[in-house]
Amino acid sequence: MNRFADWGNALYSGRTSYPFIQRWRRWFALAALLLVLAGGLTALRGGYNLGIEFRGGSEFTVSQTASTDVAAGERAVTDVLADGHATVTNVAPGTVRVQTEQLDDAQTRAVAANLQEAYGVGQDQVTSTFVGPTWGAAVSQQALIGLVIFVVLVTLFMAVYFRTWKMSLAAVLGMLYVVALTAGIYGATGFEITPSAIIGFLTILSYALYDTVVVFDKIRENTIGAEEDPERSFVENVNLAVNQTLVRSITTSVVGILPVGSILFIGAGLLGAGTLRDIALALFVGIIVGTLSTLFLQAPLYALLRRNDADVRDHDARAAARATRERGSDAVADPDVAPWDDGARL
Repeated sequence: MNRFADWGNALYSGRTSYPFIQRWRRWFALAALLLVLAGGLTALRGGYNLGIEFRGGSEFTVSQTASTDVAAGERAVTDVLADGHATVTNVAPGTVRVQTEQLDDAQTRAVAANLQEAYGVGQDQVTSTFVGPTWGAAVSQQALIGLVIFVVLVTLFMAVYFRTWKMSLAAVLGMLYVVALTAGIYGATGFEITPSAIIGFLTILSYALYDTVVVFDKIRENTIGAEEDPERSFVENVNLAVNQTLVRSITTSVVGILPVGSILFIGAGLLGAGTLRDIALALFVGIIVGTLSTLFLQAPLYALLRRNDADVRDHDARAAARATRERGSDAVADPDVAPWDDGARL
């Protein structure tokens, strides 16, 4: 623990520094590669694995069961439909939900009878319903509207709070990337997308925004008034801010991941609470991606958007001149040279 605290102090003071901003090219390339890879794998799998709420189908609920064996429910369906696929979920103690493709009346009665026999319950304990795709379409439409409203409000808030639209743009693009990559991971791995997963996608936007505001607020603190004493270039000040908030970003993400991971792996995995899996999975993936996006994408993107601003170039020129004087060199400071990619020309 002392080593972790010492490491945090070294990051905050600048004695230890990681080049988050200077190596932006490799971070952006890796981010693009992950997105393309997720999209490609999703396409190879034939698209997203949509839940019954989006594609429509038949749903059976078996209550008062002594056993909640998933395999028993799957066999009850495949005995009727040889090529059929069933999604069996433990929704409550002694209650099982079985979802299939749309069945006709004869198939519905046959599956219901098989479920009665498989779980040892009476006819009254097995109910069947047809779920149409319209409800899922309505949920998707409302989620899209909510996403647009959220993005607009975040853009306005960031522009007013930080007094620059470039921070707003970097933050919004980063948040959209988080949602896109999380959805891509769902598609690439075949995880089912349900209304709960959609809610999870929207929820991770709030976490991504929180982490972004913390880092960007430190960037603003380091860059406001820095022109008066240009000990560091603009890029170095931004990179220092990211390093200074690194420990906080890590601890915040760990604190968020632990309870979500408990829900996902213990609640859904060991205890069989399948209804918690969809939203917990979206949150688990989204928190990790959101933290990495803030550090490796949003902060470097903001620095890139600002690098050609007149005040930034003037500040960098005076910082370079000060560095030249301190080295006692007669070399002329070049305002176009800044510590991007280990001193490469912009």
